Amino acid sequence: MSRFRIRHLVAVATAAALATATLAALSTDNAASAATTLPPTHAKFDYQIGGAYTPPAGVQVVTRDRTVAPAAGLYNICYVNAFQVQPGEQSQWPSDLLLRDAQGNLVIDEDWGEALLDIRGAKAARVAAKVNGWIDGCAAKGYKAIEPDNYDSYLRSRNLISTSQARAYLKLLADHSHSRNLAIAQKNTVELSQYRASIGLDFAVAEECGQYDECGDYVAAFGNNVIVIEYTNSGRQKACSGFGSRLSIVQRDVDVSTPGTSGYVRKTC
Repeated sequence: MSRFRIRHLVAVATAAALATATLAALSTDNAASAATTLPPTHAKFDYQIGGAYTPPAGVQVVTRDRTVAPAAGLYNICYVNAFQVQPGEQSQWPSDLLLRDAQGNLVIDEDWGEALLDIRGAKAARVAAKVNGWIDGCAAKGYKAIEPDNYDSYLRSRNLISTSQARAYLKLLADHSHSRNLAIAQKNTVELSQYRASIGLDFAVAEECGQYDECGDYVAAFGNNVIVIEYTNSGRQKACSGFGSRLSIVQRDVDVSTPGTSGYVRKTC
């Protein structure tokens, strides 16, 4: 079953960091290979990580879970839970690659019941090898880009994982994605946007940046290469008011449900 992520990040990017990110983005050649294609900007978008269905008319870009096929004829982004263990998959990971505290207890994202992956030191390469296998699967299915979720898991690591370790691990995924001619997104974590060029991140997927007045921070780092998912009418209205002519914006329900279910919501600007 596909999962859903909604978490507002409390850190706000400073003006200096945003300026650095903008200069880096302008002065650095696209880290992706020549065969890599970024999502079209200001495109009609649908977020389908809660289950795949026929995209509404006019949709150009779709995100789906790595376990399902892409939507025919569209630009497809492959969702991968890259920093935490998907529910029901803990037994598929070597025990020593699950993050543990000093008492040997698993470090859990309590909101979602997910064990954090241990991406410290030499273990990062081993974790990346497994996730990169999933990325290979996304490429084989015909996806054009990767959305690696939970970049912000260091905030839930009880100070066991540093931001530098998170960035180094994400660079392993970015390099591998580019080797497969896939673009790769920064998912949320706006406070680390200044590192996008050094990691090799091509675009951003931002949840609730309208709701929390962060869309401008993402634009400062990624230009118009930002996809926005809002979960409230007020968030969508704020995002559309400020950035509706520039960014890809959609409102989904909090369960990212499928059409025909009671919770289904999909609205655009």
